Amino acid sequence: MGETFNMGSGIYSGFSLIVLTAGLWKIFEKLGGTGWWALIPGWRWYKLGELCGRERDGIAAFILEISLFIMRLTLDVLENGTNTYMMCLLTAMVVVMMLAVSEIRIGAGVCRRFSQPKKWLFLWGIASWIPAALWGFSDQYQPAGSSDSPEEQESAGTKPAEISFSQQTLHPVGDGLTVNLKERTVRDFRKTRYLLKDISLNIPNYSLVLLLGGSGSGKTTFVNAITGYEKANAEVLLNGENIYQNYATMKYRIGFVPQQELIRLNDTVLDTLQDAAKLRLPVSEDRKERKARIDEVMDILGLETGSEGLVSKKSGGMKKRISIATELICKPELFILDEPDSGLDGVIAKELFNTLRKIADEGHIVITITHIPDRVAHLFDQVIVLARDSGRVGRLAFSGTPDEARAFFGKETMEEIVMAVSKKDDGGEGRADEFIAKYAEYMKQKNMQEADHE
Repeated sequence: MGETFNMGSGIYSGFSLIVLTAGLWKIFEKLGGTGWWALIPGWRWYKLGELCGRERDGIAAFILEISLFIMRLTLDVLENGTNTYMMCLLTAMVVVMMLAVSEIRIGAGVCRRFSQPKKWLFLWGIASWIPAALWGFSDQYQPAGSSDSPEEQESAGTKPAEISFSQQTLHPVGDGLTVNLKERTVRDFRKTRYLLKDISLNIPNYSLVLLLGGSGSGKTTFVNAITGYEKANAEVLLNGENIYQNYATMKYRIGFVPQQELIRLNDTVLDTLQDAAKLRLPVSEDRKERKARIDEVMDILGLETGSEGLVSKKSGGMKKRISIATELICKPELFILDEPDSGLDGVIAKELFNTLRKIADEGHIVITITHIPDRVAHLFDQVIVLARDSGRVGRLAFSGTPDEARAFFGKETMEEIVMAVSKKDDGGEGRADEFIAKYAEYMKQKNMQEADHE
């Protein structure tokens, strides 16, 4: 009976290994890789993890599978029952469990690339050969997401495009925001990857600013850098004070409203603003001063009516206003909003941006990201365009007024400007390097003219 079981187990193991290898071969080909990677133990998991955004897990699986192979050879040599044998056996069991975790995490990356639900991970964990065969051989399952080759993914951000003229460092403005960002990098194992490079700009107070850029251009990274949330190799000054050097105090002078509302739905509007005032305003302000600030913010955003009602009962546009109010309560000098019009119809979105215009007119710097900019483009004082160069690094392609942006790019709409600097694979014109270089030359000439006047 035992021999029959062992024989059946051996047949199943051999069959599943063959099917897994064949399935991975086809998966590698679908992902733009090389099929023979599937033949090499350890290496196949590393390459699969790399292709699916799980490189760390791929490296772990590679090391663990090689270690397990060595331990199996060691166990074959050692005498069964000895202390050394038992210690190696226990270690091998731990390695097997760690390897299983790494392989499941890699499986999560494969699910994402093939746009499959995570419920597949259960089957991947107990019989990975089944989903590997299905995803590899069936035409029904095709990878989504990045269409770049493994070589392009490997080199992404490691070598910025060589632009003819590097961005000029700007002199700080006394009143407003000055950004001189040399680079924002991350360390990715053996490589240094550039996320942003050569971004210098000035934004005066009383400005409503539109931040544009295609997918992967670095808009979120840029916002995180100028707010000090993720520091770059940069100097960022807000009304003469260095945000990085004085972050402990400066962070209270910056407001940020994310795309998702982070407000409690079961509180009233008034309770929400009172809590925000207690958290964001100085403790030196008494109750009367806090109430005055709350009343002021409610008046600006039109929240007086229905302030005793629950947040959960409010419309989408009203919830956006409440989210803005919780940040505006502390009178931020720099106010950033990520797609505040997301999910709103045209009329409500226009009303919201008219409100942001009023906030800027009170002396704030308001920077907003929106994917439907043309319906409110006339409200903005400045347009910042970020573009991903041919080395896949976020660079500054333009900064100026909306009219100057249209003339610079030779386009009629903001959407056309974004498409001009977007990759051809994303439906754009693929002219990012051209406009990055053009703007750098434009700034060089402008600085030379200003120097001559001085």
